Amino acid sequence: MLSAKMEDYLKAIYELKEMKGDPVSTSSIAEYMEVTSPTVTSMMTKLEERELVDREKYSGVELTTEGETVALEVLRHHRLIETYLAEHLDYDWAEVHDEADRLEHHISEEFERRVADALDDPAVDPHGDPIPTDSLDPIDGTDGGTLEECEEGTTVVVERVRDRNAEELDYLKDAGLTPGTEVSVTEVAPIGMVTVGLDDCDTVSIPETIAGSIHVRAADGDDDSSESI
Repeated sequence: MLSAKMEDYLKAIYELKEMKGDPVSTSSIAEYMEVTSPTVTSMMTKLEERELVDREKYSGVELTTEGETVALEVLRHHRLIETYLAEHLDYDWAEVHDEADRLEHHISEEFERRVADALDDPAVDPHGDPIPTDSLDPIDGTDGGTLEECEEGTTVVVERVRDRNAEELDYLKDAGLTPGTEVSVTEVAPIGMVTVGLDDCDTVSIPETIAGSIHVRAADGDDDSSESI
């Protein structure tokens, strides 16, 4: 039986793969998990012994088929719990990540099924992250890019936002930058700020570091946007 910590690492590798592709570097895992590189190396040795990851020296790690299945199951638990907390228990979207982290390892498959049924089997969580299906198929990795990568004059729709920083989520909610919101990029300043216009004609300037956590897709009917992301 795997420990909760092992499952956390497998989930982290999958999420990093979603963002950056394979293979995933030890340093990226260390930063994501907020631990030291030697700690990651020690855990990767344990996971490799269980045939859950493949490692290549100086290259990084990749999940095996079994490791990916475990990661997808934990992700499904996590994102279903986040959605249930937000929709049925009135949690703010900035609060659900930590609660889901605590609960994801401890629910039964029957509980998971009932939560999914109560939510009508949602496709995404409150942050726009895709929820793995009950068959644990790999998540479609197509991504239109981030708001940080957009050029001035493009119109895009916010698709998903990184959920690990509660302060950033509070900021984005107050600014109106939530999944499904259409925005126009009005200025990309050389000082590291991106300014966008919202449907209500308000404009919001955000640091590039936060813009890099906002994943977007081209607005419907805006062919130029897709070429500029």
